[in-house]
Amino acid sequence: MQVGTNLPKVGTFNRAVVLEAIQVSDGISRVQIAERTGLTAQTVSVIVRRLLEEGLVIEDGSLPSSGGKPRTILRVDPAAGYAVGIHFDPGEVSYVLADLAGEPVTKLHTELRPGLSPEAVVRQMAATARNMLQDAGVPDGKVLGIGLACPGPLDADGVMNDPPRLPGWDEVPIKRLLEEHTGFPVTFDNDASAAAIGERWAGLARSTPSFAYLYLGTGIGGGLFLDNQIYRGRSLNAAEFGHITVVPEGPECYCGNRGCVEAVCCPSAVEATFRARLATGVPAPADHAAICAAAAAGDPLAVEVIGEVAARLADAAVSIVNMLDIDLLVLGGPAMHEAAGIYRQVIADAVATRPLARRLHKVQVEISPIAADAAAIGAASLVFHATYAPRLGTLLTS
Repeated sequence: MQVGTNLPKVGTFNRAVVLEAIQVSDGISRVQIAERTGLTAQTVSVIVRRLLEEGLVIEDGSLPSSGGKPRTILRVDPAAGYAVGIHFDPGEVSYVLADLAGEPVTKLHTELRPGLSPEAVVRQMAATARNMLQDAGVPDGKVLGIGLACPGPLDADGVMNDPPRLPGWDEVPIKRLLEEHTGFPVTFDNDASAAAIGERWAGLARSTPSFAYLYLGTGIGGGLFLDNQIYRGRSLNAAEFGHITVVPEGPECYCGNRGCVEAVCCPSAVEATFRARLATGVPAPADHAAICAAAAAGDPLAVEVIGEVAARLADAAVSIVNMLDIDLLVLGGPAMHEAAGIYRQVIADAVATRPLARRLHKVQVEISPIAADAAAIGAASLVFHATYAPRLGTLLTS
């Protein structure tokens, strides 16, 4: 059954709409905000005045006059707030201190020492986050929160649910523990959805209504924006693109299916395939990053293996485009390495020639400009998005 709304919620939503219009632009006037949002000039003027008073927005120069009064340019004030983004990966923990514009102030990567208990790892995360804020001179009053991106599945309370490649972390309440040890509110999501939100807040999808993010990390996942709203699904674990079957008789995947994208395209699978095909005694790249670099340099075996991976990713991409009819497919994540260009070309060719609606709608395929730190920047952006982004759910009464 549909439910209604009330005027205070409309006001809150409109405020978020105006702030988003300012945030995604590279400078915008009040008149342009009204044109783009459909709000009246008076409504925009009232909201902008409040945003200026709160210090979220600044006036920064003016547009050339076309005969009337010059139009003042509005921008989000980057120093109005900060967030620490933490990406917890089975191999390492990455940190980003970001300003309100989503720009990194400082970055840090630390290896995850084997054998540490979940409690010890979270204490280490909290201490590192606190040290970053202190070193940057950011006072607690300017910190909007901590963003956490970590492997799923996660429940609605931030409890990990048997995450792959992380034995001993089942049922760990990672959100609550991190809040206790930092003293800040924690906003969480899986790493791929966080990367998508980072792309929306600070990357190349800031004004794209519907896009999918194909995330390549230790595993393979995805994030979805549909009609300007993040889509998480009923259990908050939507867009598991890594578990689209692309090789029906392929190797078993930990999810219980066979031939999933993750089972044949993740870094460990690439390394295993490369080693299996390598002639005995021939010097070869030692790890996934080196294989990607060798492919980019034209090594025949590396080109063959990475080309097959790209083809499987392209199969999944075509399915994603056919199902969702999106505007943009973003490729990102720390496992892209030097193979990013290969992946993009193969996937772009596939989505240009194979989807059902290809003659009606061209889908862009782009490499994220923040690919290497996508999940950590995305984790910080989780805080900004949760605090300021317009969400249709806020209009619904309980």
